Amino acid sequence: MLTPSAGQTRDAALDLIKWLAFASMLIDHLRHVWPSLYWLYIPGRLAFPFFCLAIAANLMRPSAGGGKPFPLRYLGLLALFALLSEWPYRLLVVTPHSLNVLPTLVLGLLIAGGVAQPTVQRRWLAVAALLVALLAHPWLMFGFAGALLPVAFVYALQRAGPNWVWPVLLCLAANYWPPFYIDATRGDPFAVSFILICSVAPLLGLGLLRQPSLGQVPAVRRWAYLFYPGHFLLLVGARALLT
Repeated sequence: MLTPSAGQTRDAALDLIKWLAFASMLIDHLRHVWPSLYWLYIPGRLAFPFFCLAIAANLMRPSAGGGKPFPLRYLGLLALFALLSEWPYRLLVVTPHSLNVLPTLVLGLLIAGGVAQPTVQRRWLAVAALLVALLAHPWLMFGFAGALLPVAFVYALQRAGPNWVWPVLLCLAANYWPPFYIDATRGDPFAVSFILICSVAPLLGLGLLRQPSLGQVPAVRRWAYLFYPGHFLLLVGARALLT
């Protein structure tokens, strides 16, 4: 999932961000098998901003032939697996409050693409995706703010200065849930940790992406799209064996 378009060279920092996103997502979803591990929700907050950063970074990377072509295959695979993943997602999450995360990332890719690669057609696609995200907010995982997070990362990568503040604010908005903030004012460690990691995750991702040399990092290739629905099914199987 979130693999570069054909013709792009590998980026070790970007591959590391993807690996950390997958690891964080898997760790987060373990609590659906072992409810006592509810505290894994905290490290799980790294996954979504890291996936959004991967989208922005892929859009900003030039291909081997120069330029930044819009990744149609990338978009198609995200949309396809958004459909294929909904049933496994609902098997694991018994009372879901939203669709799986991929529809949010599809809209985020379209919106960010209109800014990273601003042709007339891509801008119209971005506007259409923006309207869909606004209307579909109640059903999107991480909501309207989540669909805007990739474009916030595009701004942070395009421009110097304090533009990192936009991914931080949108990450907090995407994860906003009033009880956590009420509990945080009372000094609850879980709630404070939740808000802290949502604030730090975009900065951590941007910092890792800007590292000049990270050595050899295994490439994240197209098998990763299968990982998303596949890990839901594996966790459903594990839960069935334990009950």
